[in-house]
Amino acid sequence: MSAVPGRGKRGLSSSMRCLGLVLAAVIALPAAAQDAPERQALRVCQDPNNLPFSNTDGAGIENRIAEVFGRALGLPVSYYSFPQRLAFIRNTLRYKLPGEDYRCDLVMGVPAGFDQVSATKPYYRSTYAMVFPRGRGLDGVASQEDFLKLDPAVLKKLRIGIYDRSPASDWLARHQLLEQGVPYPIMSPRPDQYPGEIIEQDLASGKIDVAIVWGPIAGFFAKRVKSPELSLVPMRSEKNIKFDFEIAMGVRHGERAWKQQVEKLIADSRQDIETILREYNVPLLPIESTAEGSGR
Repeated sequence: MSAVPGRGKRGLSSSMRCLGLVLAAVIALPAAAQDAPERQALRVCQDPNNLPFSNTDGAGIENRIAEVFGRALGLPVSYYSFPQRLAFIRNTLRYKLPGEDYRCDLVMGVPAGFDQVSATKPYYRSTYAMVFPRGRGLDGVASQEDFLKLDPAVLKKLRIGIYDRSPASDWLARHQLLEQGVPYPIMSPRPDQYPGEIIEQDLASGKIDVAIVWGPIAGFFAKRVKSPELSLVPMRSEKNIKFDFEIAMGVRHGERAWKQQVEKLIADSRQDIETILREYNVPLLPIESTAEGSGR
């Protein structure tokens, strides 16, 4: 699952599905669950088509980290897949038929403090980023300030792809660039849609000139696209516009022993996790918070 940070801690993204990052359905929290019996596998809830985070081929960041955890636990890793649309948590982590066990026990990526789950301490912090092709008039841009200092005539011609209701839309509004914005829906009915399309298809083909998306998406697809070569510029938060977010993992409320075990896995695997994140070209910032997102 991708965390697409946006407005509020209840938000799951479609840009991460967007950021991977925005509002999902508000679901009542379940009653506290009892910790599961001894585990026979590390059962992970995932989106089946959500690179760079997860997919059915096991090629995402979250798949790679899950494999690290599985080795540390001496357990095989299994996945329960469900598209990250509305009610992802209800249909994965909290999905259970009468007389059956839950289908999965761990969501690998949620915004820190996300209250539909019992969120662990964060394991990375990233930020939205601007992506654009090299050699097309923006090569001198190394920050959002550089971008805003471009000749107004140049800015006026740019088509800037953003996921609707993300911090990027607020940023364009603040700097009088809304007319240059090309909005993409945060949720799509297409089962084959994935968050990096905005870069891999539309930016690469010239349909848009710039994309501003959640950092893991920006970094992964800016690296994967070979023609044209793409530049990546991380965005800094501004007053009342937050671009950087901490990402945690989620377990069911009430499973405190399991949550503590996951947090120990995060701490013990810190170097491996950072290596994976850098391999996927994720723009990383220092983790600021140390407190748990939820005590339940």
